[in-house]
Amino acid sequence: LKRGGFTPARDLILVLTGDEETAGSCIQWLVTKHRDLIDGAFALNTDAGGGVLRDGRRVMFAVQASEKVYATYVLEATDKGGHSSLPRPADNPLYRLAPVLERLAQYQFPVKLNEVSRAFFEQSAAIDTGRLAEDMRGVLKDPPDSGAVARLAAVPFYNSKLRTTCVATMLEAGHAENALPQSARATVNCRILPGEPASEVEATLRRLAGDDRITLRTLYAPIPSPPSPLTPAIMAPLERLVAEQFPKVPIVPIMEAGATDGLFLRNAGIPTYGVSAVFEEQNDVRAHGRDERIGVQSFYDALEFWYRMMRAFAGG
Repeated sequence: LKRGGFTPARDLILVLTGDEETAGSCIQWLVTKHRDLIDGAFALNTDAGGGVLRDGRRVMFAVQASEKVYATYVLEATDKGGHSSLPRPADNPLYRLAPVLERLAQYQFPVKLNEVSRAFFEQSAAIDTGRLAEDMRGVLKDPPDSGAVARLAAVPFYNSKLRTTCVATMLEAGHAENALPQSARATVNCRILPGEPASEVEATLRRLAGDDRITLRTLYAPIPSPPSPLTPAIMAPLERLVAEQFPKVPIVPIMEAGATDGLFLRNAGIPTYGVSAVFEEQNDVRAHGRDERIGVQSFYDALEFWYRMMRAFAGG
């Protein structure tokens, strides 16, 4: 923009942070210590929202207006340990923890829709056809159609929009191959629906543990944030830009299953919208994986979109 001689009619603030996928300390520091430097009317986040592909076909452009609440817990079983030649299966922390993880794997939190997830399914139902569209309309019923819920829940992308999820992500036990373990720990990462009390999720985890000898502690405390309003001032420019660059691709509001720095801005009173513009295959999202990647053309398309979007929102 600067090289091209563009002069905006309003300030453009570029915020670069380095720890969105860990503690989010950078954005918190800016909010608390240097609010004057980032005090914008609204924020556009490159790390949320974006396009959805199905078999290489663009099917929607998602605008993130809210996000699930990130929380991490540790389930731990302990014992005095001992020599592995003298096993005590009933006391072994690994054996006590294993059935808990199996119960967690089978458990599904209740379906709860909020204003953003409801809008997502309403607008997605108008885009899709056949059984998928019928199922999206089915989950909007009161009560939701159980068959529709089951079919949508089989797709991780849709399941994340329906309910809170908790999943075991790490397992640690023992200190030597020839010793009985003195402890076994499972890290459980939860993505909690906005408005759902974290205390209820913790109570569910304790109930699934079903053993007073298994402790639950919080590793990363949940920080909720309010949704950002999808006003015409935000949506009208986006709709025009998407129509120009990605013809016939509809815009759909979305509740992000992942956590972003945007939650700290929302909590500081700055509406924040995820508009990454990167298109990814719906069932092949590799974020956080060791083979994390996006398509080369998708990357350059997103750069072009952001160039146009900055001009549109900044005026001049």
